[in-house]
Amino acid sequence: MSARSIRPTTAARTRLAAVGSLAVAGALLLTACGDQTAGGGSGDVDASGKASTAPLFAKLPKKIQDAGVIKVGTNAEYAPMEYVEGGKIVGVDPDIAAALSKQLGVEFKFTSGSFDGLITAVNTGRYDIAMSSITDNKQRQEGLDDKGKKLGEGVDFVDYFTAGTAVYVKKGNPKGIKSIEDLCGQTAAVQRGTTYEEALKTQSKKCTDGGKKAITIESFENDTEAQTRVKSGGAVAGVNDYPVAVDMARKADGGNAFEVVGEQYDAGPFGIVVDKQNTQLRDALKEAVDGIIKDGSYQKVLEKWGAQSGAIKAAQINGGK
Repeated sequence: MSARSIRPTTAARTRLAAVGSLAVAGALLLTACGDQTAGGGSGDVDASGKASTAPLFAKLPKKIQDAGVIKVGTNAEYAPMEYVEGGKIVGVDPDIAAALSKQLGVEFKFTSGSFDGLITAVNTGRYDIAMSSITDNKQRQEGLDDKGKKLGEGVDFVDYFTAGTAVYVKKGNPKGIKSIEDLCGQTAAVQRGTTYEEALKTQSKKCTDGGKKAITIESFENDTEAQTRVKSGGAVAGVNDYPVAVDMARKADGGNAFEVVGEQYDAGPFGIVVDKQNTQLRDALKEAVDGIIKDGSYQKVLEKWGAQSGAIKAAQINGGK
């Protein structure tokens, strides 16, 4: 599928339509790494932090019931899925979490940090979950590297969204790029530790196997740096989640910075990352995702952000391939 890297210590992702451009000028937003609570709130949680009315509160592990909080790791640099605006972490994922909190009766406290450390942080207990447009795939589930070597125990995913990959270029497409296959012998920019980076490596090997030159892959710490590289002409193209790339092309510099070439490909699920030992939390989250789909709040969140194309009909555990 699209999105972020296959390394088990990373968390794959994807993103979409947003309020305001993250591209280039959005770099100002990316420096914030604070906490933000998405939550359910006063109607669901009593003074002791325990829920009395939320339908799925009793399904949660006692530790989380007592705390009244689910600690969420994210990388808030990926509008409109999760990004910083006015000092707060906002976007599709925080709004979905707020809807989930009404089902579960606890708050979701988001903390932004490095994207490629999210899965490790869940496995070590720093976060209860990670929610950051993370691609669900077998490598992450099983704790394997991109060569199939066992590196860790892996994680479970609760799938809640789907998206594909897109190639974007500088406005005007000066190199005439039409698809990822056209990047042989060219320079492409991508965020480090993402499935997009892996997609470029795979395509580069196809290039050389076919007698063409390899792709020069420039990997950056965050997506904004990759966008800046494309905008400056240092890279002929970037790779991103399709809805994110479309929104970026529409909004960055008033629509004058980028354009998307071709259609999306390799669509697959985003999942909430949960430690494999925490099956009670995993199962409660699955019920909560199904609950917000049923009550309509899920669809309202996606409509708010223009992300309806990623809607699913039911949650799934470890549905990625």
